Amino acid sequence: MADRDYKSAFIDFLPSMAKRLGTGGLLEELCRGFYHLVDSERGLITLESLKQNAKKLGICDLGEEQAEAMLRMGDLNGDGALDHTEFCILMLRLSSETIKAA
Repeated sequence: MADRDYKSAFIDFLPSMAKRLGTGGLLEELCRGFYHLVDSERGLITLESLKQNAKKLGICDLGEEQAEAMLRMGDLNGDGALDHTEFCILMLRLSSETIKAA
């Protein structure tokens, strides 16, 4: 699944969430996603934890390439993983782009 396809899966759902929850509520909900994807030993989202936990959440078509792209896009400090702040910033960026596209 290409990056654009991955984002397009949320186009219908995200605007309605934003309308229902408001901006602050939407960001809070998106940030909670961190805890579903985190490597519990490292306290970060790693490539392996992202792939493994995405499957548990039903995101079965998240391939290696898409997971790597997501990490690269959000990794602001260059450590190859996402901390909570980096994840929240990434979710904000992706949700803003998605809502604008809708």
